[in-house]
Amino acid sequence: MTAITPSAPRTAKSPPSAPVPRPDRKFYAHSRAFGRFGIRWFDPQIMPREHWHGHIEFNWLTEGQMDYLVDERPVTVPSGRLIMFWAGIPHQTVSLDRGPSAGARQCNIYLSLDAFLYMPNLGTLTETMMGGGVIMLPEDAVDTPLLERWYGDYRSGNAERTDILKSEIASMLRRTAMVGWDTLLDPWIEPDAKGTRTGTPLRYVVAMVRHILENLSEPLTSKDVAEVVGLHPNYALNLFTSVMGIAMQKFVIRMRLIRARSLLFANSMSIANVAYESGFSSQSQFYAHFRSAYGMTPREMQKSLAMSGYVPGSEKMY
Repeated sequence: MTAITPSAPRTAKSPPSAPVPRPDRKFYAHSRAFGRFGIRWFDPQIMPREHWHGHIEFNWLTEGQMDYLVDERPVTVPSGRLIMFWAGIPHQTVSLDRGPSAGARQCNIYLSLDAFLYMPNLGTLTETMMGGGVIMLPEDAVDTPLLERWYGDYRSGNAERTDILKSEIASMLRRTAMVGWDTLLDPWIEPDAKGTRTGTPLRYVVAMVRHILENLSEPLTSKDVAEVVGLHPNYALNLFTSVMGIAMQKFVIRMRLIRARSLLFANSMSIANVAYESGFSSQSQFYAHFRSAYGMTPREMQKSLAMSGYVPGSEKMY
């Protein structure tokens, strides 16, 4: 769960050493609300302080184990199992066992929050992540050779290999949603945080995020969202911005655009219906935001998809 610069592998069986990811880590620091996709291998280390960022994060440890605090809750992560959690919740590695050979290596996958939220057919897996749960995927979900191959695909710079990689991760999550997972930490954030004794800033904001996502197609005002957690609208807006690193209005627009883009990808729905289902109050508003975000109109994107022979389910998600 750390952000350590990958170092060169020490043995022939270790993950590939070249090319090394860029030191600026733009996918990692994109924003606290939305990160960019990335994979890295590195030597696991204890973190000096907790941090959080805009991803669904996956951790893999080749041997040994690590102890974490996730929003101050302890959890022990074993080796040989892929761990998954929402990295928007503060987390910190506090102790480390490097295994019998003292040569433990860690692989992290960073999936952007918005890409994850619009993956289809995940059901309670999405609820578990947004509720603060920490889970282990099935034992046969991945292994070290597969993660090494994914890393090679990610670092290849080949767009098609990257698309295949993301599709494989999405399929892995769909299978996990069907067959189940092992829970390390139960979800603890309820959709409605109003009046709870555990109404910390983080819990309030997560409850607001969940309300927004569940009601994107409906009119959303700061007053409506604040009422979900029983806060004054101005305080709720400031709290949301301070925790998520993005204004609530911009967050809502971003998520509506992602939904609209997914609808354009998924079927031949009319532009008017896409705008309506995505929560935009008018087509003119929809067109303005869409062009600003994607550099083309919704209709132009539909045409480009049709001309490219696009197959639903193959789209790239941030």
